[in-house]
Amino acid sequence: PFFRIFLFISVCPFLGFSSFLYNELMKITGNFDDRPVSDGGSRLGEGGFGTVYKGLLNDKPVAVKKLNPMEDVSLDELQVQFNQEIQALRVLKHENLVDMVGFSCDGQHPCLVYALMANGSLLDRLACLDESPPLSWQQRCLIAEGTASGLEYLHSNHHVHRDVKSANILLDEKFVAKISDFGLTRASAKRTSTTMMTEKIVGTRAYMAPEALRGEITSKSDVFSFGVVLLEILSGLPPADENREPQFLMEMRYDIEDEDEELTLEDFLDKKMGDLGLSQVESVYSLACNCLLERKNRRPVIKQVLLELRGVVKSISLDFKA
Repeated sequence: PFFRIFLFISVCPFLGFSSFLYNELMKITGNFDDRPVSDGGSRLGEGGFGTVYKGLLNDKPVAVKKLNPMEDVSLDELQVQFNQEIQALRVLKHENLVDMVGFSCDGQHPCLVYALMANGSLLDRLACLDESPPLSWQQRCLIAEGTASGLEYLHSNHHVHRDVKSANILLDEKFVAKISDFGLTRASAKRTSTTMMTEKIVGTRAYMAPEALRGEITSKSDVFSFGVVLLEILSGLPPADENREPQFLMEMRYDIEDEDEELTLEDFLDKKMGDLGLSQVESVYSLACNCLLERKNRRPVIKQVLLELRGVVKSISLDFKA
């Protein structure tokens, strides 16, 4: 079924990436052992377009993403995701973007192979999954700064990610943030203010900007999504929760701003962070709210966001030296 992908690759080889045999990837993942790694299996997690497995390749740990057709994803769409991810990471290289090792397209499922990120996703670390220790305030701000740096690189190279979320921010052994999942990424026109349109609305609802829900593709939608990530970093709460009112984290800011509501910024903060400077917290919260403005033209560009976060990180490091 993936003959067209194979044909595309043979006509236009993806330079710089290794091509692996599907059987080789099966072997290093224990036949794609679906038990979680914590239970002795290979499965690291599951996303909208596939399942990720841990493997060992030339004595180096890797993450193998096996793409699966889903109910609402056709084979053609899966092909596009596969090609798009490789094309994007072939030209985009930055310390805050995930490192791709190679791909496989000769088997039952197309696969993408990445360097393994030892500390998993920001979403899991904020939830202290598998009893991992809570992230400190300094770690969180460094992760936010790294993510903004990766996004600034993407936008300055005329790419819109379209699915910025804490599950797609991976952390290496030193907790350096790496943006992942480029299957929905689109190259825009040379002017970053350009808006493109799409008939298929894609992304994750809890992070999506109003214009993204209308099918507009713009770098300011990434800024909006990053605003939700900043709220996650501050609160430690998931982006959406059916048992919470309001369900979406982005809407909780209205309760904080409403004097009639009992929720304060201090109540909103993740108590597991330990010591933190309130002025720094207020700066990050204010920045998140600016990223989440309904009208995209009023949101800051990612370069401004990065500068503000660098200021916060510098302020934290000065506090540590004092």
